[in-house]
Amino acid sequence: MSLAQITEKIERDAREEAEAILARSREQAEAIKLETEAEAGKLDEAARARFAKERPEIFKRREIVAKLDVNKIRLDAERRLISDVFAGGLQRLGKLGKAEYVAFCERLLKLAAESGDETVELSAGEKYLDSAWLDNFNKASGLRLKLSDRRGDFSGGFVLSQGRIAVNCTFEMLIQAASENMENEVVRRLFSA
Repeated sequence: MSLAQITEKIERDAREEAEAILARSREQAEAIKLETEAEAGKLDEAARARFAKERPEIFKRREIVAKLDVNKIRLDAERRLISDVFAGGLQRLGKLGKAEYVAFCERLLKLAAESGDETVELSAGEKYLDSAWLDNFNKASGLRLKLSDRRGDFSGGFVLSQGRIAVNCTFEMLIQAASENMENEVVRRLFSA
């Protein structure tokens, strides 16, 4: 055998072996592909089955969350409406005519005065109450109330003080007290259906 024949035989044997290796590799690749597709199909099927099983629960959770969001929005709107009711009360007190305003403050002062020697602090923007009004009130009620030189930052009413004790009869405080005492009634009237 000549060198050319030996070389040719080696090349032929190498080609045949390479083709055999390639054929086996293709077969293995095809087997892996089929196995992978089967596994992917099983996973897909399992995921679909799990989703189908959990779907009602997912929608139930979404519905619960949506209801909670709606309730939160509704409660916030109700809270604002209740606040608006009491803010409207404060505005209404501020819009009282002189006679109603003075009569209201005199009733408050009679209820709040304990010793009769207290000091009355009025609002900085007070329109109707002044020293002449207080003098007339003292004569009519037999009290000795004094008018404070200080003016408060509130919309109406007064602060009655003696020493370190103060009775806050400002409209803001009256509305706050009313909101604490009457909120349930306001809620019932506004939202009973």
